[in-house]
Amino acid sequence: MYAIIETGGKQYRVAEGDVIRCDVSDEAGSDVTFDRVVLAGSGEAVKVGSPTLSGAKVIGTVVRRGRDKKVLVFHYKPKKRVRKLSGHRQHFAEVKITKISVA
Repeated sequence: MYAIIETGGKQYRVAEGDVIRCDVSDEAGSDVTFDRVVLAGSGEAVKVGSPTLSGAKVIGTVVRRGRDKKVLVFHYKPKKRVRKLSGHRQHFAEVKITKISVA
C-alpha cells in the first residue's frame, strides 16, 4: 500500500518502511501524524481525495533531525561596487513511515 501525503507545501509518495526528508519540527524519536492524505491505495484499489481523503492518516517516527548543505546566495549590482554574499542551511527531519490507514 502506498499514499501521497502533503506536508510543508510539498507532496511525497510514501509506503510503509520508507524514509523521507521533510520540514517537521518534532524531536527525534517522536511520532508524527500526517492528516493531509491526497491519494491512498494499492494496485487497482486506489482512493483519490478531493482535495484530501477524510479519515485517512499516515503515521511515522522521526529518525533524526539535521541541517542540509549550505546554499550560497550572491547579490550584486553591476558597476556600483555593491556585493553581498550570504548563506542558508535548511533544517530537515528524516521520518520513517510506520503505518498507513484509510478509513
